[in-house]
Amino acid sequence: LSKKNSIMKLLFFPFLVSLFLLGPTFANQTTIEIDSPKSKDTKRKIQLVILFDTSNSMDGLLEQAKSRLWEIVNETSELRHSGEIPTLEIAMYDYGNDGIRGKNFVRKQLDFTTDLDMVSKKLFGLRTNGGSEFCGAVIQDALLELEWSNNSSDLKMVYIAGNEPFNQGPVNYKTVCKMAKDKDVFINTIYCGDRNQGIKQFWMDGATCSNGDYFNINSNDRVVFIPTPYDEQINELSMEVNDTYVSYGSIGIERKALQMEQDEEAMDQAPAVASMRAKAKASSNYNNARWDLVDAFIADSTIIQNVDKKDLPKELQGKSEEELNKYVEMKIKERKEIQTKISELSVKRDAFIKEEKAKDKSDKKDDFGTAVTKSIKERAVNKGFEGGE
Repeated sequence: LSKKNSIMKLLFFPFLVSLFLLGPTFANQTTIEIDSPKSKDTKRKIQLVILFDTSNSMDGLLEQAKSRLWEIVNETSELRHSGEIPTLEIAMYDYGNDGIRGKNFVRKQLDFTTDLDMVSKKLFGLRTNGGSEFCGAVIQDALLELEWSNNSSDLKMVYIAGNEPFNQGPVNYKTVCKMAKDKDVFINTIYCGDRNQGIKQFWMDGATCSNGDYFNINSNDRVVFIPTPYDEQINELSMEVNDTYVSYGSIGIERKALQMEQDEEAMDQAPAVASMRAKAKASSNYNNARWDLVDAFIADSTIIQNVDKKDLPKELQGKSEEELNKYVEMKIKERKEIQTKISELSVKRDAFIKEEKAKDKSDKKDDFGTAVTKSIKERAVNKGFEGGE
């Protein structure tokens, strides 16, 4: 018996060695084929709430936000926590508009969502009108109504922009600040006007009372972009990657149309804005599993077994489960190839812009986008995120 055991050990040892040597290779191959989504419990979050003053004088602010939305998404997506890309959740309110019938002229546009196309749609749908701007009231609603993370490692930021006294209205902003600190939420204020005037009107105090940041901007300044040799090719690839999205479910057709619509909105702002949106579409934060069969398959491959074929594109309705699996796997491969090209060109585009900016020695003022990205990076580093240089 002992002799038999010795033979078995001799046979088993080479197998263990080969498994040890080949194991990492197998793991890498699996990662290359499909990036398995991380557990929601292990991934850190960055929660952003943007509160827009939509009174008459704020058209310039909205234009700056439309031009900078995808840059904010991209800057945030470059952050890491323990090597992982954090989940980006964005919520949106507008306030100070006579067209708002809600209490205190405050209107929630979006709960926290990872749906970036819907964020873009809501932003581009905002319209200005006369009204009363109650900063304390809109911040209070955002703190009480939204589902804030309880994890102290997550970054939670409120951005409020406007140009009327911060202490207007029935809700005391100092009370709201205490609520924010208790939730570990930073209130960051962006005054649209002269810095000292904003300080006099309590916009700085409205930020520092929660340890947030105060900025002032000229909201009437148009965002100026640096054209690059890469914009056109990136935007062509952005159109190509749309062909890898496969609509399913009751909202599939509508949401695929929305994707195209937001591409057009970005291009109408500037080719540079479209290029930044394309870069965002190559990020894991651009996820459409609710309506795209490819993203849904990556999250859970059993989706093919459960999908109602009548809600698929007509050319796929007659395919077997095996054929659908092969089709989706082909689309995954196509998408990764296009996204890789977008990412590589975006690196070159960013380097080109950095080099051009280095030549410009003029004193650049903050706009809506630079104010947001600057404070996100600084606060993220303090929360243990990396990549905020």
